[in-house]
Amino acid sequence: MTSFKPSDELKQKLYVIIFKSDTKGGKLFDVLLLIVIVFSVLLSMLESIVEYDKQYLIPFRIGEWIITFLFTIEYILRIYCVPNKKKYIFSFYGIIDFLSILPAFISILFSSTRYFSIIRSLRLLRIFRILKLSRYVKESNHLAESIKRSAKKILLFSYFIIIMVTILGAIMYVVESKVNPGFGNIPESVYWAVVTLTTVGYGDITPVTFLGQLIATVIMLLGYSIIAVPTGIVSSEMIRSHRMKDVVCLKCGNQEHDRNAFYCHQCGSRLPISKSP
Repeated sequence: MTSFKPSDELKQKLYVIIFKSDTKGGKLFDVLLLIVIVFSVLLSMLESIVEYDKQYLIPFRIGEWIITFLFTIEYILRIYCVPNKKKYIFSFYGIIDFLSILPAFISILFSSTRYFSIIRSLRLLRIFRILKLSRYVKESNHLAESIKRSAKKILLFSYFIIIMVTILGAIMYVVESKVNPGFGNIPESVYWAVVTLTTVGYGDITPVTFLGQLIATVIMLLGYSIIAVPTGIVSSEMIRSHRMKDVVCLKCGNQEHDRNAFYCHQCGSRLPISKSP
């Protein structure tokens, strides 16, 4: 429970409105904030259209600075009323709130950086808190944890892919370079191999020899199976984490046990009582 001094009545009221979505004022503030964020993102997208930017240059700039001013005031008020200022400033939402106003001020020196204000769309993640969708946040944490545990396997797989596309690019350079200007050097050939293996297929470089087309066909077919590997690695980790028991074998230190296991599958010792529900 957040505590305030008796003299901090204003801070407490602001804190409830800004940080609490379970009150009438808090819900209204969050809804208005989401509307402004959506409007800001749409404004940034419309600004990137040259015809609109020329025709509505002044309204776009005025609207951008009004929104930036509102977000700046909001950010200052958040720091003012939150008891643990350091915790908020360096939190995920605190950093996003700061980055959402930064591009506008940098654009004074570098005008093109104003388009980075699209990062404000990350502030829409607050809808999870507003709509009480915390269970989805827990699921996203579970996904992030599974990806983290899969990182070494995915890194090893990526290392193998880098070697593969380098070799394939060199082979295609030897096969195509004399008759195809698209394969003018090995880096360009490696680029083609990456585009083909990932099944993106821009079509800017295409093989013209029979052998080159045959190799390209093999790479395309290989690409489908390669794309499935990282997905399979993460999926297996997610399934395994659901099956895992949050206990450590006191004899061998093994931490990988099924939820319904009573004995360690590695040494056969009886497991301590699980901490998992």
